[in-house]
Amino acid sequence: MREPHGRPCSPAMVIEFDMSTIRENALHTIRAEAAAIAHLETLLTDDFEKAVRHVLACKGRVVVTGMGKSGQIGKKIAATLASTGTPSFFLHPGEAFHGDLGMVSGDDVILAISNSGNTDEILKLIPFFEDNGNRIIAMTGNPESTLARHAAYHLNIAVDSEACPLSLAPTSSTTASLVMGDALALALMNERHFKAEDFARFHPGGSLGRKLLVRVGDVMRRDNLPVVPPTMKLGDVIIAISKARLGIAIVEEEGRICGLFTDGDMRRTMQKYGNAFFDMPVSDVMTRTPKMISHRARITEAEALMQQYKIHSLPVVGDNGELAGIVEVYDLYAGNAL
Repeated sequence: MREPHGRPCSPAMVIEFDMSTIRENALHTIRAEAAAIAHLETLLTDDFEKAVRHVLACKGRVVVTGMGKSGQIGKKIAATLASTGTPSFFLHPGEAFHGDLGMVSGDDVILAISNSGNTDEILKLIPFFEDNGNRIIAMTGNPESTLARHAAYHLNIAVDSEACPLSLAPTSSTTASLVMGDALALALMNERHFKAEDFARFHPGGSLGRKLLVRVGDVMRRDNLPVVPPTMKLGDVIIAISKARLGIAIVEEEGRICGLFTDGDMRRTMQKYGNAFFDMPVSDVMTRTPKMISHRARITEAEALMQQYKIHSLPVVGDNGELAGIVEVYDLYAGNAL
């Protein structure tokens, strides 16, 4: 062991940590914050449902505000609301008091977060909100606080104590605020019948968004497809499959898909017919009702179909049933797909 400047440490300088104490500290924090969350169940009142109903009827946005650690939690809550169907943004109370109140319209609802309910920067904004016609949803740990008394709806986030051993650093209280904010956002999400596709629309750059929004036609192979006529001998079909490296051959007649022949079909047919295999027309052994998918289908549909039937490639058809391409499992997880 060495000191910070590279000198070897003497045995007397080695610090031994009491891991049981460190572990117990961690467990204390986890248990304290878990208890604070569980306690929220007993604090929930009709104001929660009324607040949800008011936000649903609101023609504007939810403006979330909070100072210090409450502000940090408020930013996350605002982001969660916005991404789950409730237009929202975070307003810093200090900046609001110096001009940013111009962003608040009379149709907006205010979600003000303050554990004490007496945060000076928040209280200074109350006269404006009241004059502007904004209803306030207060999230505090003190139902008798100034903020709670001026609010239309109060969400109680009181905790018995902070997880901090000095009961000073906001820990349990900020966790309670975050959970209450999540509860509000998800209640609204449920009432709006917000679907996975809606979530993806707001997250087009994320993997979930791409997965739910990308269509099969966006990722399918269009060029050098292994298309063969039904009369082609299997010996030549093998060559077509090998060149395309897609593991299948599409059997097409008069511009329509009439069958499919796969690597698996090839092995089974060779085992059954031996040397006669090479001179057999593909129409004798092809699958006449292959699984196919529309070019307009989402890649999640293609993925589900492949998993259900344990296949790796799917013919893709256009609006008129014509062959448009082939999609492989790899295509669903590569490039822009995921």
